[in-house]
Amino acid sequence: MKRISCLLLLVFALMAKAQDGQRSWERYIEELVTAEELDAGSGELMYDLLGELESQPVNINAATRDDLERLPFLTEQQIEDLCAYLYRYGPIKTPGELQMIASLDPLRRKLLECFVYMGEGDKVSVPAMGDVLKYGRHDLTATLKVPCYNRKGDRYDGRNGYLGYKYKHWLRYQYACGEAFKAGFTAAQDAGEPFFGGGNGWGYDYYSFYVQLRRTGVLENLTAGRYRLAFGAGLVMNNDMGYGKLAMLDRLGRNACHVRVHSSRSAANYLQGAAATFRLLPRLSATAFASYRRLDATLNEDGTAATLLKTGYHRTPAEMGKKNNMAATAAGAHLRYAAHGLHIGATAVYTQFDRQLNPNRKQPYRRFHAAGTRFMNLGTNYGYTHRLFNFAGEAAVDGNGALATLNSIGINVCRSLSLMAVHRFYSLRYTSLYANSYSDGGHVQNESGLYAGADWQPTRRFRLKLYTDFVYHPWATYDATQASQAFDNMIQATWQPGNWELSARYRLRIRQKDDGQSDRTVWHSTHRMRWSAAYGQAQGWNAALQADAAYAASLQRDWGLMLSARAGCSLSRLHADAHAGYFRTTGYESRLYTYEYGMRYDMAYPAFYGEGIRYSLMLRAGVGRSLSLSVKVGVTDYFDRPVIGSGLQQINASSMADADLQLHWRL
Repeated sequence: MKRISCLLLLVFALMAKAQDGQRSWERYIEELVTAEELDAGSGELMYDLLGELESQPVNINAATRDDLERLPFLTEQQIEDLCAYLYRYGPIKTPGELQMIASLDPLRRKLLECFVYMGEGDKVSVPAMGDVLKYGRHDLTATLKVPCYNRKGDRYDGRNGYLGYKYKHWLRYQYACGEAFKAGFTAAQDAGEPFFGGGNGWGYDYYSFYVQLRRTGVLENLTAGRYRLAFGAGLVMNNDMGYGKLAMLDRLGRNACHVRVHSSRSAANYLQGAAATFRLLPRLSATAFASYRRLDATLNEDGTAATLLKTGYHRTPAEMGKKNNMAATAAGAHLRYAAHGLHIGATAVYTQFDRQLNPNRKQPYRRFHAAGTRFMNLGTNYGYTHRLFNFAGEAAVDGNGALATLNSIGINVCRSLSLMAVHRFYSLRYTSLYANSYSDGGHVQNESGLYAGADWQPTRRFRLKLYTDFVYHPWATYDATQASQAFDNMIQATWQPGNWELSARYRLRIRQKDDGQSDRTVWHSTHRMRWSAAYGQAQGWNAALQADAAYAASLQRDWGLMLSARAGCSLSRLHADAHAGYFRTTGYESRLYTYEYGMRYDMAYPAFYGEGIRYSLMLRAGVGRSLSLSVKVGVTDYFDRPVIGSGLQQINASSMADADLQLHWRL
């Protein structure tokens, strides 16, 4: 650890001669999401998408509306304004020209510059097969994670413990020819999973293969292998990314309609088969899909499935016994019409399992969970975008007639101020296996609420975002055995003087939970605050200081504080990123989150509780034009415990260190 500390000091000492080395979009994306709203799956999918867009930027002058809708940080108004500007004035020549689009704030302009380029204005046509083989690009990423410690489960005695070794590694390969063709695969192995044995005779525990062809005349998109879909507001079909409440302000009026390849390492939320989008008329398109895939499930004694598992872990004999023990067949279609700011769509999805889904209904919060073997959902989505306002929504029903609706309206009061309101009603009986939309409880079920937000930018350097959300759950939830209410409020201010960025965020969540002793509920409140100061140059070094605080009050009170700093620099072809922080909390309720720059396609947003320090150093070196090597060492030292974790994950030490190695080759 002394050597790591010396390296950290060296990084800070060399910053005066540095150039910016980390992926620039990582500095900006933090403003769009909060860690506590991003589950591991959504975070990984978002990072995976942005990492892919970075390696294959969009030609903004040849981009269609569908291409711009692939960028998750743009609002419907900004997409409309970009299309209108290109139609009226022709190709954009320089990044500075983006300032002419009034709805694009400085943050969006910076993000756009990371994922688009100003090429020729000719529309992309499908290349000949010879051109695909000649002009395509290979992209290979290989990563190895080495834990410098042993967990209890690493010692397998034939009955207990993990079946495989403690190392985690994965491969990702893709061959792409512009935006018209891509094919690739992902192979991943979690720590503890067997490799070429123990139930994984084909080597890796997880594989994903895909091929995609776009813009071939009437056939706009043909995807085979593993893929993800998102239609409308996600009440019927969205096994792509989910968005939190802060990001809701940045997606004014957005209704999705896209098919993405599943190149992520996530073992959940994908379909397997084929999907095709056809352009029936200039403004009318249709998407059809079919899927068959195996699922992990916990079985009841009678052979029915109690729960569907999404972790993808197959480390122990018990976990391996649940692998692929259930099958799901799904098929559906989506019809979409879009013209002059108006968009209307309809979605139908049918799913059938080869086992009956039979959850434990004795637990109150599972009373209305999905049950049976056949499921049907129908929905219609709609929206209209005008320069002064926009509205969007979706209404859906399941096979039993239960209803779910979501409607939003946004008003551009003036150039600097926009307001938004969202109302949703999700029946406690509504069931959709692929729904993923705006919610407080994490499910499109058993919830109604009203959200109101404002985005105010009185000057080019100052921005204020805030929202308030009232939620009502008419039935029991995981932490309340009866009807409950919740209030969620946040305000965030950002000031950007020159190369500096100063920001402050405060969030207050109040909700009813069981008191743990009787059937009554009590109000539980959580306060979270963040202050940060960052300095960065387009060509130079960058650094940031951050303070986080949390206070949770219910039957008992918890508080937490974390102070952290990070810096990035480069010397010639060597890039370095360093992070260090001290944390202290009195309980898990006051846990704190911090963002670390990680390897390509890796999301690093760990949570900390207790007392200790966290520090890491990442080095990235370019070798020639096509090859780069990355090394990251991260250490967490706890001051309040002799062991870390519990069960098979237990580490008999107060400190844990991990080393990540990555090779990225692009030709």
